[in-house]
Amino acid sequence: MKTCFLHPDRFFDGIYQWHNTEYDVKLPIFYYDNLSMTAIFTASTKKLKPLLPFEDMHPVEMFPGRCLIAFSAFEYRKTDIGPYNEFSIAAIISYGKRSIPGITLLSQLARNMFEAYILYLPVTSELARKGGVEMGGYPKFIAEIDFQMKNGMLSCDLSEKSKRILTLSGKKLAISKGPVARFGIYTRLNNIPLKSNVCLNPIQFSQSYKKDSATLEIGSGHEICDVLKTLDLGSNPKVYQYSPKYEALLFPAKNIIDI
Repeated sequence: MKTCFLHPDRFFDGIYQWHNTEYDVKLPIFYYDNLSMTAIFTASTKKLKPLLPFEDMHPVEMFPGRCLIAFSAFEYRKTDIGPYNEFSIAAIISYGKRSIPGITLLSQLARNMFEAYILYLPVTSELARKGGVEMGGYPKFIAEIDFQMKNGMLSCDLSEKSKRILTLSGKKLAISKGPVARFGIYTRLNNIPLKSNVCLNPIQFSQSYKKDSATLEIGSGHEICDVLKTLDLGSNPKVYQYSPKYEALLFPAKNIIDI
């Protein structure tokens, strides 16, 4: 991965967009005003590995036998494709190179560049769903994603057809300016691995390693709940991130060889 050259005070400057007439969307997509919270938990490497569709995808382990999975709730208030909400369940991975427990994670943290394979990506917008699935192979489906304050914490409820999948809750921490970060997002389209680059500019950002900073409640009666309950998730998050205001760039998916 190359270092992000973006300037945090002129985040969208110098980025050329072109118009995709089939989907009537500008690419890359600009996300001007957004909120997110992410909680990263450990999971059984042995149980998560079969969910990765390609041999070159290796779970990033915190220590032997325990890899990392990120639960992220997004409220996109102003974007090139309109406002919508999204929830990501993603495995933190290393593509093409085996993970060294602890070391690979520290390397990604030091460079502020992360790699992830998206397991599930429900959204509230049909435009976002259709374009993401057909152009990028994202595992998107329409769901209900609702934010609210509960007991002094920001909560996001994820459900589909009245079946509650999960609830992610996190503290509204004291905020400051965060560093520009880059993510390599891997997906699958026609059984071919693709990669998209995402750059984030956290205008307001905070991070906590405290166990009580966030909670995850998994529902029942939905396929995703059943899968999550097999992963032997840790009881507390290892990292929690809260960003009530940030900007983002989502670049189109490409073949791995073209990255």
